Amino acid sequence: MLQAIELSQSTRLINHGPTVLLSAKHGGVENVMAVGWSCALDYAPARITAVLDKGAFTRGLVEASGWFALQVPLAGQAATVMAVGSQSRNDNPAKLADCGVGLFYQEGFDVPLVQGCAAYLVCRLLPEPHNQQNYDLFIGEVAAAWADDRVYAGGRWLFDSVPDDLKTLHYVGNGQFFRTGKGLKVE
Repeated sequence: MLQAIELSQSTRLINHGPTVLLSAKHGGVENVMAVGWSCALDYAPARITAVLDKGAFTRGLVEASGWFALQVPLAGQAATVMAVGSQSRNDNPAKLADCGVGLFYQEGFDVPLVQGCAAYLVCRLLPEPHNQQNYDLFIGEVAAAWADDRVYAGGRWLFDSVPDDLKTLHYVGNGQFFRTGKGLKVE
């Protein structure tokens, strides 16, 4: 079940460096892409960054709508991550259907979310034309966040106690992912 996450703690959902899915919508057109480079930027207010190549179809949706979402997929979704990351909607208008991507919407936000992910951050684009044009770097302010209570509770990930399919993904290239591993706590 999805639980709302306090905005000041929302960047914890991506602090461990997972591969994420980025979704956006404009003019009734939805899309999802895989993003290997995203990170927390600040926590008060909560802000994140993501790199979106100039050729990415989804980039145009983000720039036109001013909104996007990051979702943290589970290891069981690795094939979907590869599928949406390996093709562009520029070349395949049926990309989402062909990849079997199910979408849903949270009340109050017209941003599509990918079903079955561990966490979601809906972000308002903070336009920075210089960074976007020269570095493909986008900054978003988190407007809402949710996490699956099977894998995230009490302000922390539960990776030590969940099965492998419920761990998050880290893409290292050539079709190879790693799952988030066992924690190490220092007293």
